[in-house]
Amino acid sequence: MKPGYERPLDWKHGRVDMNHGAGGRASAQLVRELFVRAFDHPALAAGDDGACLPAPPPGHRLVVSTDTHVVSPLFFPGGDIGSLAVHGTINDVAMMGAVPLALTAGFVLEEGFALADLRRIAGSMAAASRAAGVPVVAGDTKVVERGHGDGVFVCTTGVGALPPGREIGGARARAGDAVLVSGTLGDHGVAVLSRRESLGFDTEIVSDSAALHGLVAALLAALPEGAVRVLRDPTRGGLATTLNEIAQQSRVGMLVDESALPVRAQVAGACELLGLDPLYVANEGKLVAVVDASHADAALAALRAHPLGAEAARVGTVADDPRCFVQMATRLGGRRMVDWLTGEPLPRIC
Repeated sequence: MKPGYERPLDWKHGRVDMNHGAGGRASAQLVRELFVRAFDHPALAAGDDGACLPAPPPGHRLVVSTDTHVVSPLFFPGGDIGSLAVHGTINDVAMMGAVPLALTAGFVLEEGFALADLRRIAGSMAAASRAAGVPVVAGDTKVVERGHGDGVFVCTTGVGALPPGREIGGARARAGDAVLVSGTLGDHGVAVLSRRESLGFDTEIVSDSAALHGLVAALLAALPEGAVRVLRDPTRGGLATTLNEIAQQSRVGMLVDESALPVRAQVAGACELLGLDPLYVANEGKLVAVVDASHADAALAALRAHPLGAEAARVGTVADDPRCFVQMATRLGGRRMVDWLTGEPLPRIC
């Protein structure tokens, strides 16, 4: 083979091998022909060790969040690990009240992973970032020996700009505040489980994976500054774990109304069949908002006016409780504890 000559990548039958992670010609070819081409950003094409981003407007603070995605199966109804990685990190930045600006991505590839699947994942990731208007500007690729990975892991970091005076965080909930969710619960976790376990339902359950920064912007624009206390995306551990986290951070209690919880009939049926509680099942395109009760109706209207919040609901109230208990008012008129998730009923879902 002549120096400088590269065999074209075999997208149909090719596999990741150790040379793709060795830092040599094969690594450069994979990055150039797959990731640079898919993400199509000047900072990536430049080939430098990092991306130089414009400074945020004066007075804005930078928000940074990082996440690692290990979903199994890699492809599921409504998405795949690529779009999930983009949405998950954008949402983490948006839950701080920040405007997402850019993403970085790291890929840990297992030797033998199909190049066709890798290209599909990168393409999905690129499409999700373009649709969200948040580019992937830097990245890294590593290859591990066969049997030392699970096909592919994706590590993403997001950077955003937080406007002056905006304070949103888990420690800001106050007794009397309203608790809202932006839509139905448990769709993502059940969609992933149904594909992994080859479960057939009369109606296919599709992941809710979506970028929520537009929904957050609509909510914040409709309310005065300070009316939105907390934003959180209820991913691993679902709504129940998210509310327990907020209760602990704010040193308050939560009272949830069971009859107000939005759960699709097919998701509720699947959870009943599998012995799961939708409150603990992951979501990837929903948010929890704790807002000043006097602005709860306006917040609910703003959420419902957006396509990603059409099924939003007011599901509970923040309570004055130094024990930080999360409780549910049941349909039968009683109350029960809604504790932290114990164990791992749905492994590798986000």
